[in-house]
Amino acid sequence: MNPTPLADHCHVPPPATVADVHAALAALTARHEALRTTVDPLRPVQYVHRADWAPLPIDHVEVPAADADTLEAATAALAARPIDPERNPPWLARVLLEAGRPRAVVLAAHHVVIDGWGLAVLLDQLHDHLRGAGHPRGDGVPAKASAQSPGTAPPRGDGVPAAASTYPPGTAHPPGTPHPPGTAQPLDTAHPPGTAHPLDAAAAQHPERARAAEREWLTRLAANPTGVLAPFGGTADGEGRHRLQYRSVEAYEDLDRVARRHRVSPETVVLAALAHEVATRTGEHRFLASVVVSNRARAALRNSIGVLALTVPVQIDLRPGAPFGEVVASVAAASATAYRHGRYRPAELVAAQARMDRRRGVVTVPTIEYNCYSWPREFLVPAPSTPPDGAATWISSAPDEPCETLYVDFSRDGGVVTLDVTVGDHLLDAGEAAALPVRLCGFLRALAEGAECPVPARPLTPAAPGWWRAPQGWVHLPTVEDVLRGHPGVLDVTVTPSVYATEAGGAGDEEVMGEEPHLVVRARTAPDVTPEDVHRHVLDHLGEVPGLLAPGRYHLSPSGPGTDRPPGPARTPTGGPEIPRIPSRPPATDAERALAAAVMAVVTAAEDPGGPPSGSSGGPDSPDSPDSYAAPDTVDMNRSLADHGVTLVAVPPLLALLHRSGFTGIASDELAGTASLGHLATALEPVRPRRAPRAPRDSRASRESRGGETSP
Repeated sequence: MNPTPLADHCHVPPPATVADVHAALAALTARHEALRTTVDPLRPVQYVHRADWAPLPIDHVEVPAADADTLEAATAALAARPIDPERNPPWLARVLLEAGRPRAVVLAAHHVVIDGWGLAVLLDQLHDHLRGAGHPRGDGVPAKASAQSPGTAPPRGDGVPAAASTYPPGTAHPPGTPHPPGTAQPLDTAHPPGTAHPLDAAAAQHPERARAAEREWLTRLAANPTGVLAPFGGTADGEGRHRLQYRSVEAYEDLDRVARRHRVSPETVVLAALAHEVATRTGEHRFLASVVVSNRARAALRNSIGVLALTVPVQIDLRPGAPFGEVVASVAAASATAYRHGRYRPAELVAAQARMDRRRGVVTVPTIEYNCYSWPREFLVPAPSTPPDGAATWISSAPDEPCETLYVDFSRDGGVVTLDVTVGDHLLDAGEAAALPVRLCGFLRALAEGAECPVPARPLTPAAPGWWRAPQGWVHLPTVEDVLRGHPGVLDVTVTPSVYATEAGGAGDEEVMGEEPHLVVRARTAPDVTPEDVHRHVLDHLGEVPGLLAPGRYHLSPSGPGTDRPPGPARTPTGGPEIPRIPSRPPATDAERALAAAVMAVVTAAEDPGGPPSGSSGGPDSPDSPDSYAAPDTVDMNRSLADHGVTLVAVPPLLALLHRSGFTGIASDELAGTASLGHLATALEPVRPRRAPRAPRDSRASRESRGGETSP
């Protein structure tokens, strides 16, 4: 479960009292199932309780004045408090008082039960209650959440949210009937009376619709380049990320003028400006954007606060030399097209992508991640070099939190355009990240003044040394060599593009004209190393190392005393008649056997949904113990979890089973990638036993206080 809280605030209109605030929050708790929900940590099940099942999680803080600085500090403080959605209400509220009178309410909610648009809807409804309306406005969507998707409005008949399909029903429930309070149900929120529950509608849709959307996602990921930004900026060997927020009053009017001129939404203009920026920086004209949509197009869903948002694949395809009017029109059309692929099963999609990435030998991520809901400014901590009231304010530059894409969150509230940027340090360094929103606002100013701003045909600067443009995207040759050298049997290695992939030609006389350009490995190895061993080693690191692509051909020269074997024949693991099939391998170590048994357990549980939940309880002989599942030796340690049919839904019980078997050390996000089970097992380590409480010193006084040595 995503532990990141969502937090924001609203002012309390006079003459509302503290009692009115409590009454309004109680009414909203009764209205929205999400606010009276707890979740199962091992299964995708939501427990909806009665409105009075727990005290409202509200406290009060007296402040000198509820000004902007105070609200910033209060929101940040509440967002930092932990929320336990397994046992307690998944939200917190804090009433800010001036001389005993309420002036503002700060809300924080766990992301597992609410999305950004939902929080905006909730605050809007809270304000309406305090204002005396007693019910939400007719549209139910405040200005900050009004954008459903960049581009034109989605069709009315295609608004059933697919995000809820991540959580299959936990108990039998007839469609269209209310869920009894206090019973388990799939994760979702309250819905207007007289309408079908959104999850019931999603469950009733033909599964082929979801599978079609998944196929579309996979097709687009495979057809778009990876690593688009990395060769043209960033820090060499950068592994962290930068986060900042930039606000501009001037860009607000400029954006309105550009949007009116081209008859599209402001959200579409910003996405098109981002696409233009990427094309200008990199010279790439076709790449993928992952765009978050609120998925509240249907009137029945506009008042819901639940997790309805999801991402859709927007294909950016720009013509070199095209004026911005053509760019924004193509982005608007692509956004509308992408919305049709908004019904998918996220857990199954992630597993399918992991299988595809391992098969293709490359991990493809969207170049841009775009959202139309900004962070509250209250999360920001100004950098030492930034004026307190400056437009750009840093959250952090973390050296140990990688980010593989360019995230941009956009909002326009109160006459201000806000751009929030999160980007990996290997894509943009700190200076480039800070300059990006400034340059975007300058671009909007030029457009507002009538500039055409055609798309450049070539990048402003060449790619950095060591990068090569493969058909799958950009690959960093020194990184591939470093990964190969990490194999214990590889003594020396060079990696080059195939001869027909270079303009000037080169070595590699055995390459076949007409085949797809690929990487060629020439390595000196230990005698028993095979191309299959080396190829598996590369696949295991695909999701860990940016700029990595599995080579298409291996030339291995064995080395060692008495070795007179000639170099092995070229192998083509990514295509052709000589594909070396990585042999299956059963578990060999205690850690591998524990992981294999856990995999068998969750796979068996998925095939028998009526059985007990994996990892729930029981001893070694209980039916849900990992040791009770037969034939863990049938698990192939050279394949990934996704290859065995394990999806994200099964990750929590799998980790629980591993812990019960005495092993830990794997993070949940590591299990969603391309790494083989054997590679994952190397990270497992024994669970440290809990230290027993230290016994008090057995002094004479202590013996007497316990009644003496003969006391029962």
